[in-house]
Amino acid sequence: MDTRQLSRIDLNLLVALQVMLEERNVSRAAERLFVTQSAMSKTLGRLRDLLDDPLFTRSPHGMVPTPRAESLQTELACLLQGVQALVTEKAFEPSRYEGEFVIAIAEYIGVSLLPALMEVLQTEAPGMRIKVLSRIESQLEELEAGSLDFAVHMQRNHYGDEFTVHSLGSMPPILLARQGHPLTNEDITWQCLVDWPHVSLFVPDLEELAFMRQQTSFARYESQIKEVFETSHLFTAFEVVRRTDCLMAAPPLLVSHPQLRSGIRLLPFPEGSEININYMLVAHQRTANSAAHSWLQGKIMQIVDKFKNQRETGNPYEDYRSGHG
Repeated sequence: MDTRQLSRIDLNLLVALQVMLEERNVSRAAERLFVTQSAMSKTLGRLRDLLDDPLFTRSPHGMVPTPRAESLQTELACLLQGVQALVTEKAFEPSRYEGEFVIAIAEYIGVSLLPALMEVLQTEAPGMRIKVLSRIESQLEELEAGSLDFAVHMQRNHYGDEFTVHSLGSMPPILLARQGHPLTNEDITWQCLVDWPHVSLFVPDLEELAFMRQQTSFARYESQIKEVFETSHLFTAFEVVRRTDCLMAAPPLLVSHPQLRSGIRLLPFPEGSEININYMLVAHQRTANSAAHSWLQGKIMQIVDKFKNQRETGNPYEDYRSGHG
């Protein structure tokens, strides 16, 4: 594409040519374009110079297009319709949408959210593709660079004004161990927790998490544990906990999952460990005017709201099909 030549072309000239081809009259063309007849004549002169052709000749019946002008007529109309479609925002139709969204979300959150989301999308937006990255650092920078569309993660200590941040709610962490773990019948203290080996689920940008900046017993515990295994693979982490004496702190939703809870025991954190970890849905302002992004964000929020209600009334893993909206 020769962009230098294109930069010399005034789109208004092509619009004027289209009107002239439709009206075959300088005065009527000037009226439609809200310019004077003199200005329209000057525009016609510029078109003749640009295309190196008279384009129209006068006759008793009006302006008659030259063969060159006639050859341009159909192609020009299609071109201008394409330009109009390019700059006109179309109504978003989920059922006809074709496109991909990249979401950064840890597996321990995604195992609850993503199956419900895909169930909705397969019904309402079957052409929408979701690509999930479960282990990715510097998520805010990736959102800014356009590599990510959304990030779902634990609350960061700070978000710039260029980000839109929606709270998905908060949950206290729980402590998981295998059935029959030696701590099952003991009074649990912070010191004894620190003495046992731990499995950790990968958390991106750990140093930026809001709860790690808080002077709480839980934050101090997290910074002192003896971590012997870290993974972003949720089912692997649970299997290690089942087969060893390792402990693992995790979100409470996980033990409601039927494939995870077998052989797992919940242990209490010591007294004074009350803490809620906030989870956020984050996007960059560059997507603020995207109807598709807004629609998908709304669906995610609807699913989260339904999960919140189910946490209060029953199992959050019950069939999502009942009233996803």
